[in-house]
Amino acid sequence: MKKLVVLLVTLFAINVTSAQTFNQFYADIVANTSQANVLNDLTTFESFGIKTVGSTALTNTENWITSRYQALGYTDVVLQPFTYSAGTSNNIIVTKTGTLYPNTFLIIDAHYDTINGPGTNDNGTGTVLLLELARLLENVETEYSIKFIHFSGEEDGLVGSNYYVNNTVIPQNLDIKLVFNIDEVGGVNGMTNNKVVCERDLTNPQSNNAASSAATSSLATLIELYSNLDTEISNAYASDYIPFENNGQIITGLYESNISPVNHTANDNLANMDVAYAYEVIKGSLGAALEFAVAFETLSLEEQEHFNETISISPNPSTNYINIAFQNPLQQTVDFKLIDVLGKQVYQDTLSEQFQKISLDSIAASQYFAVFKIDNKRFVKTIIVE
Repeated sequence: MKKLVVLLVTLFAINVTSAQTFNQFYADIVANTSQANVLNDLTTFESFGIKTVGSTALTNTENWITSRYQALGYTDVVLQPFTYSAGTSNNIIVTKTGTLYPNTFLIIDAHYDTINGPGTNDNGTGTVLLLELARLLENVETEYSIKFIHFSGEEDGLVGSNYYVNNTVIPQNLDIKLVFNIDEVGGVNGMTNNKVVCERDLTNPQSNNAASSAATSSLATLIELYSNLDTEISNAYASDYIPFENNGQIITGLYESNISPVNHTANDNLANMDVAYAYEVIKGSLGAALEFAVAFETLSLEEQEHFNETISISPNPSTNYINIAFQNPLQQTVDFKLIDVLGKQVYQDTLSEQFQKISLDSIAASQYFAVFKIDNKRFVKTIIVE
């Protein structure tokens, strides 16, 4: 939506430094982003027309989005209906389950309703970004679960996202790692579109502001690592992350630097935006999503057998301690975690010695997953604490 003119962008622009580093595994996935897909999807989105709540155009767009996820192989596709003065509409909620933290979610969201025009930029670009990310992440394992959410009713005052927070997030006490909002990232035809705005939380409640700033700094770094875009940091406002922010969640988001002058008009179409720019935003967003959800490489059967033979844990079952032994001296550090059956981390350490003893005195009796992270790969053993 973003109806206000943003004069604060340059006021809050800062230099960003972050611990994020280039990851070749992530880059190889990003390299599969398709500009042809982006153009085709934006063309289809535009063809549905003006997508106001209660219109056939919005229903057709909803059907197209849901069918796309189903065709990609997603099975957890939920329509969440809500009704208000404009009519009845649906949020589209698609869940990809994480391997280690299935009950903790990275939310990537965008609205798909429009006003006065086809909304190819506002917010066909966000809609298509989610579809392309979902296509490329579908077969990638991630530690955290991902929810791709297409909100409706945004143009009428964030109606769909408010409904989701009040009727899903709050009653379910949903564990959200980060909300990553995409709204209008298509640039302006004829201008030099080489920068995207990364948005941080500066408002009350203040308890989530520092974490939002950190996430947004990371986002800016990741965008620059995996796309050809520069970044600047500004404030978050007037889009679907706001109901989450008001509820205390950590938020970040993206918005175009050159602001389109034709939003909310019949001229918000492909002819007035920059598809190549949207493509670069998608590449950077995919790199960020891979980092935020902690994507990792799937082990082959041979690799699983190798790790099983070279890493031992004893005793198992255990009581007060476990011994971790590697067959050979370590050439690099190994990240180690204990995760309970609900996906909660109960212990973390960095292993640097061939033999290491770990106390279990503060860990409750139960079954746990011992997770070893070596580069982009994860190896898991099951242990019992008695």
